[in-house]
Amino acid sequence: MSAPALPQRSLGSRLADLGLALVSPRGAVFLLLIILLITITVLNPSFAEPGQFMRFLQRVAPIAVVAIGQYFVIVSGEFDLSMGSVITAQVVIAGNLIGQDDSKIVPVTLFMVAFGIVIGLINGLVTTLLKVPSFITTLGMMLALLGGVMFWTGGAATGNPADAFREIGRGGFRDVPLLDFIPYSVIILAVVLVGALLLMRRPFGRTLIAVGDNPVAARYAGVRVWWVKTRAFVISSLAATLCGILLVGYAGVHPSVGRGYEFIAITAVVLGGVALGGGRGWVVAAAAGAVALEALFMVLNFMDVPSTLRDAVQGAIIILAVAYSAFSFRGRRRAAPAPASPGSASSASGKEPDFDPNPAVPAPPRSPAEL
Repeated sequence: MSAPALPQRSLGSRLADLGLALVSPRGAVFLLLIILLITITVLNPSFAEPGQFMRFLQRVAPIAVVAIGQYFVIVSGEFDLSMGSVITAQVVIAGNLIGQDDSKIVPVTLFMVAFGIVIGLINGLVTTLLKVPSFITTLGMMLALLGGVMFWTGGAATGNPADAFREIGRGGFRDVPLLDFIPYSVIILAVVLVGALLLMRRPFGRTLIAVGDNPVAARYAGVRVWWVKTRAFVISSLAATLCGILLVGYAGVHPSVGRGYEFIAITAVVLGGVALGGGRGWVVAAAAGAVALEALFMVLNFMDVPSTLRDAVQGAIIILAVAYSAFSFRGRRRAAPAPASPGSASSASGKEPDFDPNPAVPAPPRSPAEL
């Protein structure tokens, strides 16, 4: 006998599912991004030109990279507030150690990668083994790095890396058919995003989600929770290092470069529907949150809103996004059917089982004398 054919879903049901996906915490960022891009195009028609749009993505790339790094930490149930200071430190290191000597680009870049790994290991090990909350650990690291940078530079712009190094962040392939210009930073962002997607599909990614959702259950399942979270912190610091390399290209070398990027990354991740408590989120949505955040700032600029209100906008976005995510999650839990209680036939019919308040207790056995 042939298997019965599955019923075909109507177009209306498919559109309804798409609508529900777009208003979910994870899908709402894509709907918001589409609306913002259309708004920018209406306010500035030249934005739709391929070259202009690529330059917009070039500005977004460092923010999206750091948001992807922050995603790994937040989905594991932690925070990384040291990302901005890591970016600042890496920018100053590149500007002062490379100088105008192209031969120092590779060794200094390797040193920057090693420096980022060390920072991530310290954050992760202090958080997991010493049981210091990640908020306190990374806040202390942020202040320590910022103090070191200020001591090194005196608070002034110092150093000027070689143009070949700065070309990583500001250069690209020019005279490309249709697109006109493909920045190196956009290519780097695409590679990082694909790598993050592949990593989240690996056992490490699934374990990271499990640890963020319930670390106790993950520990009982044999997961080395401390090592999983430590690797997330290392990935975050490496993302901040890469962001610093990209920012050197057009932001220059100054102690203020990278300041506040940790909050920008958190805002982008939350805007992408990632749960701040960990255990839920999609890395693509986190990257889309970074693009939507930069697009929102562009709309505010076109509307002549003062740039000093950016912090207020970020704060409002965090509050509203977290509230919407929590409200949506509670709604899904209420809509889920409750599991039926086993051992009762009446539960299948929707009625509560009957319980005898005075159940019969079997009489104790009689002694041989009573027999």
